[in-house]
Amino acid sequence: MLAIYRKYRPKKIQDIIGQESITTILRNAAIQDKFAHAYLFYGPRGTGKTSMARILAKVINCKKRQTDGEFKKKGEPCGECHTCIQIESGNTLDVIEIDAASNRGIDEIRNLKENIKTMPTQFARKVFIIDEVHMLTTQAFNALLKTLEEPPAHAILILATTEYEKVPATIVSRTQRFHFRKLTLVEIVSALESIIKKENITCEPSALEMIAYLAEGSMRDAQSLLDQIISLQGNHITTAQVELLLGKTDILKIISLSDALITKDEKKALQLLHEIHNEGHNLPQLNRDITEYIRRALALHLNPDLEKLFTRELAQTELTALHKHAHVIDTEYIVKLLKLLIEAQTNMRYNPLPIIPFELALIEATQEK
Repeated sequence: MLAIYRKYRPKKIQDIIGQESITTILRNAAIQDKFAHAYLFYGPRGTGKTSMARILAKVINCKKRQTDGEFKKKGEPCGECHTCIQIESGNTLDVIEIDAASNRGIDEIRNLKENIKTMPTQFARKVFIIDEVHMLTTQAFNALLKTLEEPPAHAILILATTEYEKVPATIVSRTQRFHFRKLTLVEIVSALESIIKKENITCEPSALEMIAYLAEGSMRDAQSLLDQIISLQGNHITTAQVELLLGKTDILKIISLSDALITKDEKKALQLLHEIHNEGHNLPQLNRDITEYIRRALALHLNPDLEKLFTRELAQTELTALHKHAHVIDTEYIVKLLKLLIEAQTNMRYNPLPIIPFELALIEATQEK
């Protein structure tokens, strides 16, 4: 049985979620047959870089797109011709993927330089995809630079990386660059809803929101988490199950504890912390969640216009609570509270009893006069 992230991997440019400007540019390039000789896709993990590289390889070589003028106007691969099927299955010598994390030396790039000179065996163009390109050695980058400076007409290179700043400027300047952004919570939840519908799985809305939040903007991570939960829990997923399996605290508990801290209710804050601790939740993760929530409340207090951005990132339950808390915030106190929570987070990493630094931060903050 295929993993969900593989089963629902995008097959066409339009399937890439959350990267509208990139998909528009690349589809227009396909319609006009104006492909660059080298691309650099960069951004956080799980945002569609490698998927887009493989789709672009299909678009470039799709037989139907090359022979059907009307279909070509779509700027997409057909996914049905012999070329598309071969690329999708990875069964071709004309689309070569290199994982720079495990093939980072100069010998691998020299082999690429030799390979790139040879004409395609089956397709119109050879496509070389180098994933995690930032992992290449200095010597390998120097060798790659020569290839980028004088690429043969039949070859296209697509570089992908999660660490753009580690790619030498000389390499970057010779590519067409595309930044893949993190996906919003709303975008991830929408995609997960589509998946569970196709898989005939029922799921509490708050459970999906929790999975999307834990994915931190990565669609692949969200799909992997969903797969993990389905394999253990079957066809009905509850918020309690997600809490138990992933160590994530329900947003309602986070809101309640944040409310006690914002209103300086020491007794309630300590009681809630101990209840959450006794339920076996991950306290460092809880600290991060509380810190993030209160940070957002402070930001919304100082700039109400941020609500437009938060609408895309947050569930309605959290957004409503943030709106309420933003109106009652004492800025000076909240800044002090955030500093204490950040300090506690550092101390929790090395403490066998992580509740102690967390508890001390709560006490010191709520007793502040």
